[in-house]
Amino acid sequence: MPEVSASTVSQVDPLALDVLFNEARTHNVWQEKEVEDKILEDLYSLMKMAPTSMNISPARIVFVKSSSGKERLRPALVSGNVEKTMTAPVCAVIGYDVSCWKNLNKLFPFKDMSQLFENNPEFAETTAFRNGSMQGAYFILAARSLGLDCGPMSGFDNARVDEEFFAGTEIKSNFLCNLGYGVWDNIPSRAPRLQFGEVCKII
Repeated sequence: MPEVSASTVSQVDPLALDVLFNEARTHNVWQEKEVEDKILEDLYSLMKMAPTSMNISPARIVFVKSSSGKERLRPALVSGNVEKTMTAPVCAVIGYDVSCWKNLNKLFPFKDMSQLFENNPEFAETTAFRNGSMQGAYFILAARSLGLDCGPMSGFDNARVDEEFFAGTEIKSNFLCNLGYGVWDNIPSRAPRLQFGEVCKII
């Protein structure tokens, strides 16, 4: 029997597409069920495979699990995001490191690209934010693939979060993502999505 690999499988199972996309929902209400640290480690192991420019990998994550950690986060949240975050088993603070290019000698050893970033803070910021956002999207897909439900959100004071969790670094918060095992009872109907012809062109 031939070995199965990514090069021999043309498409994932339809059930996997439902888990990742079609039936997945944003969750705000959570079961009282712990998310084990090992699952968070596995989540990162998948997320880190996301493509980034020059493999620059700017995403930095703080997994806030403890009650004390959540209390540090609470003052930065808008009122509508407090309860859903305090009751989530985990809230991931997903940030991006503006100084991530300093790791290129390790992550992209094929050619010295540091000259692109030295004395060019705007380019460093743009590169880190764009690629960190790419990794953030993969973060959600990785979490779903491991059986977790996600509640990604903005609605917080970035500066306050940065001061509380990233002080003394060049890391900036991008978005928050609550993680856990969602309660599906009474979940609202899915909001409409734009159709292909409304947003896409083939030229």
